[in-house]
Amino acid sequence: MSMTDPLGDMLTRIRNAQMRGKTQVSTPASQLRARVLEVLESEGYIRGYSRVDYTGGKAELDIALKYFDGEPVIREIHRVSKPGRRVYASVKELPVVYNGLGISILSTSKGVMSDNQAREANVGGEVLCEVF
Repeated sequence: MSMTDPLGDMLTRIRNAQMRGKTQVSTPASQLRARVLEVLESEGYIRGYSRVDYTGGKAELDIALKYFDGEPVIREIHRVSKPGRRVYASVKELPVVYNGLGISILSTSKGVMSDNQAREANVGGEVLCEVF
């Protein structure tokens, strides 16, 4: 069965694993998921991730979750642009998450990046998710 929202599935897996206190979670691999995880790692929301290739062309991404004083570093993570309703923002309209304490992850013409990087590069794009 095909999945209609692979990125939303990954975000839900991260959210569920952190609610259970897991240190690691795995998700099927894709280019978009890997780019979003790169942004989460560079912004300090996860420890890291690695790609595991299996026979038959299947691959998974193992995500190492990050905790501080027993609490998850990611307090909120949710999808903004969904398959049924895409949300785009110009560089002037980029969302500010919790007055700058959180980030938005965007898919731009220059790649997947955080809202701060998009402002520096002066590009807008599709708002994929918000993290706090």
